[in-house]
Formats: sequence, C-alpha cells, structure tokens
Amino acid sequence: MPLPRTRGTALRQRLAELRGPEVPAKALDARALAALAANPGCARRAILDGAGVNKAAVASALGSPSAFGQSQFALTRGNAFEAKVKADGGAELLRLVHDKLDRSAEPPAEARVPDLTAAGPQGRTARTELELREAAAHPGAWTLLDHPMLALDVAGSPAFLEPDAVVVHPDGSWTVVEIKSFPLLDGSADPAKVGAAARQAAVYVLALEEVAARLGADGAPAPRVRHRVLLVCPRDFSNLPAASAVDIRKQRAVTARQLARLTRIEDIAGALPEGTCFSPELPAEELTAAVESVPAAYAPECLSACELAFHCRARSRQEGAVTSLGRPLRAELGGLTTVEDVLAAARGEAGDPDDPAVAALRRAAALRAEALEAACH
Repeated sequence: MPLPRTRGTALRQRLAELRGPEVPAKALDARALAALAANPGCARRAILDGAGVNKAAVASALGSPSAFGQSQFALTRGNAFEAKVKADGGAELLRLVHDKLDRSAEPPAEARVPDLTAAGPQGRTARTELELREAAAHPGAWTLLDHPMLALDVAGSPAFLEPDAVVVHPDGSWTVVEIKSFPLLDGSADPAKVGAAARQAAVYVLALEEVAARLGADGAPAPRVRHRVLLVCPRDFSNLPAASAVDIRKQRAVTARQLARLTRIEDIAGALPEGTCFSPELPAEELTAAVESVPAAYAPECLSACELAFHCRARSRQEGAVTSLGRPLRAELGGLTTVEDVLAAARGEAGDPDDPAVAALRRAAALRAEALEAACH
C-alpha cells in the first residue's frame, strides 16, 4: 500500500538527506532485493539500499573497496547474448518458452511486442501494467514484454524492477524470463548461479503477483503468474541459446517471508542521529561514524552479495562476533555471541553448565585435551 502523500514526501526528503546533497539515488534492483531478503536482519543494508546510496562508492571511501559485481567484459557479453536471444521479435525466446513451459499451446508463429517506452520509472510501470491489462483482455495470442518495469513495496519504500522479459501465454498466464551469460554445460549450470537467478526471479514474480491482483480487483479473473520461470543461457561454450525451466516456489515463499520481516525504512531512518549522511564525499572518519551508527548483521554469505562486506567483516572480526564464522555456527551457539565467550565457556570459566551449547563446548574441549594427551604418550 503506498504511503500517504505527505508522509511519503517526508520520507523521500529524509532519504535524500541520508544520501547527501546532489547525490543521485541508486536504483534498488531485483539482485539487491534478493540479497536483502536473504539477510533481513541487516538494518545497515536496508537503510543504505532504501536511501539509494551507492554502497560501492561508500566502501571505497571507507578503505574497503569491494570486488562484488560483474566485470565490464561480462556485462558486454551478457548484453550481446540477450540481444541475440531477443532478435527477430523474440522468435527464439518464444520458441524456448513454448518448448519448455507450454507445449500444449499453439506454437508462437508471431507475437505482439508492445512498445513500453515512457517517462521515468513510474511512467514505465504504468505502461507495463497497461500492456499486461491489454494482453489479458485479448487471450489466445502470445505477447512478449521486453524489459518491462514493475514496482514492489519494500519496507515502506517503492522499488522499481526490470526483468529481462515477461511472456504472456495464449491462456493469459504470465512467465518471467531470466537471460544469463553463464553457460548450460550438458544441460545443467552452476547450482550457485542458478540459485541466485531463481532468487532474483522470485522478486519479479512477487511484483507481477501484485499487478495480477490489481487486474483481478476489477471483477475479471486475476491472471495466473507461473511459478516456473525460464532461465536462458548459452549452450556449452557457444553463443547459441539454451533454456531450462526453474521452479521458484520455494524461493518465492522465502523471499516474501523475509521481505515482510524487514523493518520499515522510515523506522530505521527515524532512529538515526540528526544530520546523519552516507555521502562518499564526507571525510573518512565522519563517514565511518555514520555507517557504524546503523547495526549490521554480517555473515560470510555477504561477500558474494554486498559491496560493504569487506568493511563489515573487518568490524565483525574486531568485535570477535561468531557470525563472522557463519550463520549455522551462530545458531548452534545460542546466547554465546563472541569468540571470547565461546572459549571461556569451553574452558569452564563462564557460561551456564545446563546450557546445551556450553555443555557441548566443554565436552569438545575435554575430548580435545584427551586426544592431545594421548598423542604425547
């Protein structure tokens, strides 16, 4: 539900102040949303992404530049591959959709490819919804939306999302298409990359479901958003497209639940000291203090998903936080939040003996001592 006009205006002004004067906002895309949903307890990432702060520039200003992101070569190769897949009105792309997801439908001899050009993200979002409504009103034909714009409310702040493509089937259902430059080798791809693509597609599916719900509110049946998305990649080491249908129901459920858990952006912003700013142009000490004023929830997984990961890792290690060793270990240790607490509990110097985590640590320490003593004899 959109914020009331005056409240929304005040929030936008506050977020602009956090970015810094004259600093343009960095769009919150599906990749960032998927990473944010994977770590909903990180208020630092939530406020920086919500305010449109360029985290890569901030990380460099803090002295912890990030290697996160694609190289220019990878971006160029990906754009060239996507153009090849969508050539000739998306004929090859639609053939793959028909072959992998909808063989019972008539083959897509031709398709409607509407122009989605409009002014600004709000205009493009409205144009996309208009064309989806038009497609729903004329079933029986294929429609390809090339780079549509969708909107999703995230913790009280709107995020504008741009999937590679959305296909409307002859039965009126909608499919998200993700085009990636990593290869399908013998019909399969790197599971980690497929998982990341599935989480990204889940964000698009959630946004499309909101559009479908609005179309259904007019009295007509709401269009069905398919939970099997199409992942298109180069086949083996060629530039020929191959595709795989990916069921993202699990990723969709997890992402929806995690996004719902996010603290509202305005609540985080309201708790910050007056005058807080995250502009990379600030002196290093002032910027560091601003960033540290927002709690983070670092875990090793952040290294592959967040530009500030190196900075947060260094702080986490300085504090001796067990989360720097991984979330599974943190979950096993219960109330023991620092490495020093863990070692003290293992040595019998601290901790409740009835605590299962403390008891397990002391048992492990005893076994280690026995093994070392046996090795010395």
